[in-house]
Amino acid sequence: MEGLRMMDLSFLDRPSILSFIFYPRKEFKDHPGNGFDLFIPVEHQISISSRFYLGHSQWPWILYFHGNGEVVSDYDELAPFYHQIEVNLVVADYRGYGASGGEPALGHLIRDSHKIFLAIKEELLTRGLRNEVWVMGRSLGSLSALELASLFHEEIKGLIIESGAISMVRIFRNLGVPIDGRTVEKIDREWEEKAKGISLPSLIIHGAQDRLVPVEEGRQLYRCLGSKEKKLLIIPQATHNDILWVGFKDYFKAIHDFIKEGHF
Repeated sequence: MEGLRMMDLSFLDRPSILSFIFYPRKEFKDHPGNGFDLFIPVEHQISISSRFYLGHSQWPWILYFHGNGEVVSDYDELAPFYHQIEVNLVVADYRGYGASGGEPALGHLIRDSHKIFLAIKEELLTRGLRNEVWVMGRSLGSLSALELASLFHEEIKGLIIESGAISMVRIFRNLGVPIDGRTVEKIDREWEEKAKGISLPSLIIHGAQDRLVPVEEGRQLYRCLGSKEKKLLIIPQATHNDILWVGFKDYFKAIHDFIKEGHF
């Protein structure tokens, strides 16, 4: 492992804060015929659920960290769109989501992402599948994706962020989270340094009308990234939760070009 140290957000793990950030659902459906599930141990008697959507053994993979109100089985209907651009998808839950054990917390989210990534890579090798992984994070999931991109840059092909942010202070204030801004500002500075240390090719996608995570957050994240190869895609009229559907064609074309053709 190379890069910066693991980010520690455990000091934020207080009920008054977590209730604004996590909206877990204990929902887990059987996987579709082309998929399989992997339960990843992260602590004694606690495992995280993940789901692999296999289109072809020789297609590359996106490891996807979803938003705060979603679970892996929500992607049963979305995975075929990734297969249309010849990309396999594996989606990971958080503690307390889907069939995962434990309770969600920011400190766990960051630490667990390391174990999830290593387990996913090992599973691909064990099954003889193409071991070529891009990491993608949507909204809350951008924390996990940025963490991994900064620390495993030799093992990850590229980074995709949808509706992500560079400032926790601004997002917390926008959501009405009760925080001491001076305390979290230190974390913002560390996130900026982490982003500057990311050299992977990067694609940032954001909705122009996003009110939860304003589009300026996406622009600032794009500017902070140390990547020489990077693109910012702003989807007009899209909000936080309809970005994929409003920008469907441009959304998937950008991902296809980024992964399959190596250009923007």
